[in-house]
Amino acid sequence: MSAPHLHLILNHIPILGTVFGFLILLIGLFKRSRDIKNTGLLLFVLAALVAIPVIMSGEESIEIVRELPGVTHDHIHQHEEVAEVSFIAMEVLGGLALLAMLLSLRAKGTPHWMIMLCFALSMPVIGSMAYTADLGGQIRHIEIRPDFGKELLSTPKTSKM
Repeated sequence: MSAPHLHLILNHIPILGTVFGFLILLIGLFKRSRDIKNTGLLLFVLAALVAIPVIMSGEESIEIVRELPGVTHDHIHQHEEVAEVSFIAMEVLGGLALLAMLLSLRAKGTPHWMIMLCFALSMPVIGSMAYTADLGGQIRHIEIRPDFGKELLSTPKTSKM
């Protein structure tokens, strides 16, 4: 399995893990359930762990993907820059979630502010990860690029006879 193949397989897990972690944590907050909140936090931790091979396989993929037709340095560079920020944010969220889970083992449990901090941080992480995924998709999927179709509209059509 090549690095780009591994990257494409794994890159969805941190995104979906964070979204589902957010939703489950939200349910846990409404139900005031320590177990449900810990499940949401666990998904953040797992998403952060899977983000490590995602970023590593992404770095390895650059050498292969940049030689493909239609791939530009600008698209790769933009995706890479945003991915680094998203990765750091994901790791911070995962670390805080792990700490919150460990604190939940105490008799007093996890401080509510820490759960709320994880919850609040998960929202921009989801946004950042979604933006990173969109930029990554634009590397090979020209149809989702913002400028798609502009060159088609400005080029006169020739009819085939």
